[in-house]
Amino acid sequence: WKNPYLTLNDKYIEGAWWLVKKAHEKGLLKRGVKVVHWCPRCETTLADYEVSEYKMLKDPSIYVKFPVKNSSNKYILIWTTTPWTLPANLAVMAHPNFEYAWVKVNGELLLLLKERVEAVMAEVGVENYEIVEVVKGKDLEGLEYEHPLKDEVKVQQSVKGVHKIVLSEEYVRAEEGTGLVHCAPGHGEEDFEVGRVYGLPVVSPVDERGVFTEDAGKYAGKHVREANRDIIADLKSKDLLFYEGVLEHKYPVCWRCKTPLIMRATPQWYIEVTRLKDRFLEEAAKVKWVPEWAGYARFRNWLERLRDWIISRQRYWGTPLPIWKCEKCDYMTVVGSRKELEELTKRKLELKDLHRPWVDQIIFNCPKCGNNVRRVPDVLDVWLDSGIAFYASLNYPAEKEKYEKLKPVDFITEGHDQIAGWFFSLLRCGLLTFDEGPYKAVLMHGFALDEQGREMHKSLGNYVAPQEVLEFEKGCRDVLRWFVLRNTIWEDLRFSWRVMAEVYDDLNIVWNVYYFASTYMSLDAFDPSRHPVHKYLNHLREEDKWILSRVETVTAEVTKFFEEYQVHRAARLLRDFIVEEVSRWYIRLIRPRVWIEKEDPDKLAAYATLHYVLLKFLKLLAPIAPFITEKIYLEAFKTSEEQPESIHMFPWPEVNEEIRDIELEEQMSAVRKVVEAGLAARMKAGIKIRQPLSELVLATDNDKLRKSVLRLAGVLKSQVNVKRIVVTPLEEAGKFKVLSAKPVYKALGPVFKSEAKLVAKAIEKADAELLKKRLEEEGVASLEVEGKSFEVKPDMVEFEESVVSGYVNVELEDGVLFLNTEISEEELAEGFARDILRRIQFMRKEMNLPVDAYIETYIYMPVEQEKLFLKSRDYVAGETRSKEILLVRDPNAVKGDHVKEWEIREVKVKIGVKRG
Repeated sequence: WKNPYLTLNDKYIEGAWWLVKKAHEKGLLKRGVKVVHWCPRCETTLADYEVSEYKMLKDPSIYVKFPVKNSSNKYILIWTTTPWTLPANLAVMAHPNFEYAWVKVNGELLLLLKERVEAVMAEVGVENYEIVEVVKGKDLEGLEYEHPLKDEVKVQQSVKGVHKIVLSEEYVRAEEGTGLVHCAPGHGEEDFEVGRVYGLPVVSPVDERGVFTEDAGKYAGKHVREANRDIIADLKSKDLLFYEGVLEHKYPVCWRCKTPLIMRATPQWYIEVTRLKDRFLEEAAKVKWVPEWAGYARFRNWLERLRDWIISRQRYWGTPLPIWKCEKCDYMTVVGSRKELEELTKRKLELKDLHRPWVDQIIFNCPKCGNNVRRVPDVLDVWLDSGIAFYASLNYPAEKEKYEKLKPVDFITEGHDQIAGWFFSLLRCGLLTFDEGPYKAVLMHGFALDEQGREMHKSLGNYVAPQEVLEFEKGCRDVLRWFVLRNTIWEDLRFSWRVMAEVYDDLNIVWNVYYFASTYMSLDAFDPSRHPVHKYLNHLREEDKWILSRVETVTAEVTKFFEEYQVHRAARLLRDFIVEEVSRWYIRLIRPRVWIEKEDPDKLAAYATLHYVLLKFLKLLAPIAPFITEKIYLEAFKTSEEQPESIHMFPWPEVNEEIRDIELEEQMSAVRKVVEAGLAARMKAGIKIRQPLSELVLATDNDKLRKSVLRLAGVLKSQVNVKRIVVTPLEEAGKFKVLSAKPVYKALGPVFKSEAKLVAKAIEKADAELLKKRLEEEGVASLEVEGKSFEVKPDMVEFEESVVSGYVNVELEDGVLFLNTEISEEELAEGFARDILRRIQFMRKEMNLPVDAYIETYIYMPVEQEKLFLKSRDYVAGETRSKEILLVRDPNAVKGDHVKEWEIREVKVKIGVKRG
């Protein structure tokens, strides 16, 4: 920001002048009458892409009868919401291929589109009507009519060869109105185009203020919108108003002053970019568009409708149009720079700058006739200023070296409203100046909306100021950045405080992960420079190898996403990696290892792995969350002056392919699904995770899954808390299942009547496997009960499969998991000990004890539970950093700095913790 480019600087203005001169040299600069959007308050034209704001307005909706010439009862029926354009009417458009009907209403014949007759009559409230004749649109061409306001409008009395039906396939639609379109070439682009084909004059009796001129006769001096009521009144008095209603619709307004726009024919300077349409399409196809459809659909569609560029604006402030015209012979001189202007005036210009009024004071002799040459009063379209930014911001063409070195622009980004704006403006200026597109890649982003999908406005009360986000209890800069960047970039963002809070929670997990690592590494004085991960390659467990591989894969994918401008995918991947894979998985797996007291290679391997992974992740997250990553780096990772001063000064991380193991990543993913199934089985059985179980059996024929479970059996055991893992073929699953037969009473009753209960009893006692086999093979089975024999059919029996006693099962995509739920005394003791351990750890947390603080623990429990606990007392003491665990027989003998009663497995236990 020390040297921003400013479009008001002379060098920038010269860049704009240079473009206009290039267009002139190519024969593309023209002056002519164009129908444009016009702001009557600003008194200037607006380009198509400037017409981007709308208001809901109520306008007249009228059906008008145009009397057919030389007929006393025939009328052409038209519909309009702009009665003020009727004084400029010169023709009526019909579609050559549509069918039109002469409809008899109250003795008059009205002409309108056949398929619109019913809808129009319903709208105006006419019930009695009759279609008397149907004609093709092409047969109506040339049908003449009397202008309905001929007597009131002066200009209508002098125009010749007008007031007739003309044909148009493109601009007549059957969805609304009467299928006959009132045509005023001076007040509509479509009308202007049709008028040009038929040689119609351009009548526009409206001045720059939107006020009718003398040519409008009776309506002269009135603002066009105010004149609507007078025009309607005159039509009514002549019995030419068939119906009057009101229509509320979106209407374009000026982006500067919000005044409703009008369409008006005015002489303008324009560049014939339509001659370059093929080049536009060629250059647009070379651009990398994100998303792709922004280019091949939206942008291409815009280019297909390409129109000439009106570059003149009737305003005072802006880049002056660099065109000087001779007062006598109209010879035109286009100036490309200040230097050229000095050459033409043959003197050094002492101007404050190149804006009005100073530039208007420059007069020189006409190169053709020698008379005075003055600048035309217009200024340039502001989108020309915007479109030349790629070279004018570098002071080109005055200083060429920098632009030549840096071109083309690597990447631009804007909202989807800029398809017709900046994206197009840059390309247009690039083709006009250098005959090439100025950028290589475009990212089109969405807009920020409220939670209901509405635009944010203070008037709606849904506007969220950045300061509100920063002051939100779960908000900060990084939370806002991560929240926004997770949203699919080209889709609109629905702002949500709830989702903001979720992102805050994710960021808090990031912080907690680093706090965990920093805390334990500090306790053990772990020095990453002495213990790099490659030093422990022979000590890595499978989970270490897995997370190392994952961080390399994440690095590769995040890099690819950034390079492809899909930041949202990078932001989501980084969230899933740190939350789901590091915090909720890897740290769970290594927690027991960081509690090892001595400097064990197994613990150091975990530390080295975690340090490597977290530093790499920090570098990946830095562009998305720059503040928290900087703080974590400075507090947890920067340990020497040799390291970069900031996390943002590291080079972008490279992928270490040597430690990637895609097969292991896939295997861990498969095993995590088995863990989820195992935990679901525990929940099904009502057994908590702290209670060890003896066996998990996985029945599967999927070889990849079998290999995954066998390779990562240690992980599976620890996370499901089982002693043994068994993998067996799927056919062995039958050993864990029991088949039972159930009678279908509604099928038995009608057949066996009073003996139905007896048959049901026989079904329940039958060998279910044998019964099922007979029914499947023979379609009938004979059962005997109480000396009687009955034949049953398949619809009379339902078979249910259940798991054998002592097991629960959970179905997987590629197999079935069986969990042994029978608990031995040894497992019961271990589970009880873990429950005690959890309560002591909770009490340590309530006391805010440091992780490495030692304690003394006092416990009272019933004698029966005490016997169970004794087997695991040393284990619990080590895990809780208890110097000693004293078991007391009297609850009143429990002492400590924090004493608490617990109910564990329906037994009262009292625990006291004393600082060591």
